[in-house]
Amino acid sequence: MKHFLLGVLVTFGVLYLMVYFDLILGFSEVRADIPPSRFETYLMRNAVHASAKKEAPALSNPIQPTDENLIAGAKLYLNACAGCHGTPGKPFGDKPPILFPRIPELPVLGTELSEAQILFVAKHGIRRSGMFANGTWASDEKLWTVAAYIKRMNSLPPAVQAAVAKLTSRQQ
Repeated sequence: MKHFLLGVLVTFGVLYLMVYFDLILGFSEVRADIPPSRFETYLMRNAVHASAKKEAPALSNPIQPTDENLIAGAKLYLNACAGCHGTPGKPFGDKPPILFPRIPELPVLGTELSEAQILFVAKHGIRRSGMFANGTWASDEKLWTVAAYIKRMNSLPPAVQAAVAKLTSRQQ
């Protein structure tokens, strides 16, 4: 049993040293003008989701998803989020912004996060990525409003879709 445990410890130690030297000696790609590997994307996506699920309080959104509130959330999204996450009806195509981790194009992909998790990510940001901590300049009420919109942006009522389309056309 001692030899088995020693073998496990040595294996983890060697793996740690291999990763450490890979990073320290510059073998890992860090350029932002090329897409990250599938492995990096997988790791970062899962890390962000796991952290948001662990850290975000299990709260219900105090902002009701009325048409008025969803349109207000759309205005906030279009002014502060769409530059990186995409504008409804206008997919990035082959030229998305290159950020690490690759940012989700929310109007196309939607999100698996709950509204509380969206609020958490929007409020606190994601370290070493383009997602900054919006909680330093936006109130929780505004962040809850945009979270309600983001969670529903791909299944909006027709009146809200029309209002968002009008807002989007004004931005051009």
